[in-house]
Amino acid sequence: MSRFPKKKENCTDKNFIFVRIYNYRMDTKLTLKLEKEVIEKAKEYASAQRRSLSSLVESYLKSLVTKENPESDPEISPYVKSLKTGVKVPANLDPKEVYSDFLAEKYK
Repeated sequence: MSRFPKKKENCTDKNFIFVRIYNYRMDTKLTLKLEKEVIEKAKEYASAQRRSLSSLVESYLKSLVTKENPESDPEISPYVKSLKTGVKVPANLDPKEVYSDFLAEKYK
């Protein structure tokens, strides 16, 4: 005996819900010109991720176009802003030299 009713008139049972799913996604083809080695490595990566190369490219492109204000600076948290000291750092400062001077002074 089947789990589902065979005839339409037997579908009055409240245990059955019929769902129709529509996919309105409009896929469009895109041709790209890439180096052969890049394509081969990308296909290997996609296969390892169990995804199609098309879905990887689509995800990457979506990540590029959905960023909010990509040219703007990242937002600085209030805590980091509170650490601001007002000390001006010279443009020609060499951090390695400063650190080596610090270590030389520390271990005299």
